[in-house]
Amino acid sequence: MSDSVAVDAKRILLRYGAPINILDDVSEDDRIKFARMIAKTSLPEREVTLRTLLEEQGYIQLEDA
Repeated sequence: MSDSVAVDAKRILLRYGAPINILDDVSEDDRIKFARMIAKTSLPEREVTLRTLLEEQGYIQLEDA
């Protein structure tokens, strides 16, 4: 994959709320996959969808409320 694709994917994920300290642990392939999925999601749902993807893949844990 092109470096520019990976950089753009990281920017998209940061824009929609991916914590930067977590994003460093996300593989480049997953970043690109998540960014593509987010791009297909309606705008109001992108942040929630991204959090869900990160939780499902074990990158973050659901905070106790």
